[in-house]
Amino acid sequence: MFGPRRYLPSIPSLLALEAVDRLGTATAAAEELALTHSAVSRQIKVLEGQIGVRLVVRDGSGLKLTRTAQEYCEKIRAVLTDLSRSTLTLRVNPAGGSLNLAILPAFGLHWLAPKLKSFAQEHPEVTVNLSTRLTRFDFDAEQQDAALHYGTRDWHGVHYLRLAGERVLPVCAPGLFARPLRSAEALQAATLLHLQTRPGAWENWFRQHDLSAGGVAGMLFDQFSTMAQAAVHGMGVALLPEYLAQIEIARGRLVSAFGDPTPTEGQYFLVWPQRDPEKPQVEKFVNWLKRNL
Repeated sequence: MFGPRRYLPSIPSLLALEAVDRLGTATAAAEELALTHSAVSRQIKVLEGQIGVRLVVRDGSGLKLTRTAQEYCEKIRAVLTDLSRSTLTLRVNPAGGSLNLAILPAFGLHWLAPKLKSFAQEHPEVTVNLSTRLTRFDFDAEQQDAALHYGTRDWHGVHYLRLAGERVLPVCAPGLFARPLRSAEALQAATLLHLQTRPGAWENWFRQHDLSAGGVAGMLFDQFSTMAQAAVHGMGVALLPEYLAQIEIARGRLVSAFGDPTPTEGQYFLVWPQRDPEKPQVEKFVNWLKRNL
């Protein structure tokens, strides 16, 4: 139960207040909402009367939100966003059964996406909605049912399904080095490209080759795709997952800088919250993955 209905403001009033807060003026809000300036002002007055709190200061230059109203608008915006997303989900899948899956960009695109056609054929009643998340998040705070996770079993309050291990390979643009490197030690003097979510990747690689690599410096990227593109343009050496490195090597855009692919400490998992009862669409997806690993 939501509580007394008198504490549930009308959508038009909330839209008017949110638009004034975001756009800065009632005139701009009226244009966006296809209303008159007076209609926007009237909607806000209705909201003030309903909740008994002053939300705007009216002066000769227009409407100015109070600090309390600005804080209230942050919550309004989140609620309206969730409502819009839920409505869109219902519209594209009126039969229900949507699975909201947070993916890692590179692994999700190259490992999972090609398999999803098989899941759709087996379970046409479930619509899979994909969105990108680079790090762990709170399942209770976001509308996600499951997520792809790289690393160890360090995400608390979730179930784990191991999907794959990983091997990485140093790659660079053809011609970056005048002659092929003959040792891993030679890479210590190269410009190395780093991924934000894996700050210790190069140190681990050097350690596997019995070398110390404290204080390795270089450019920082938030995704493998942008780091790979930087390597293509000769900006340094990228340590890429084998599946991604091989694609770029086959295209002739990158070459191996040194050695063979080496295993990383992390693994890829599907994770989903430890809720009771478990959502049927999550159970279907997990069971399907187990049969197709």
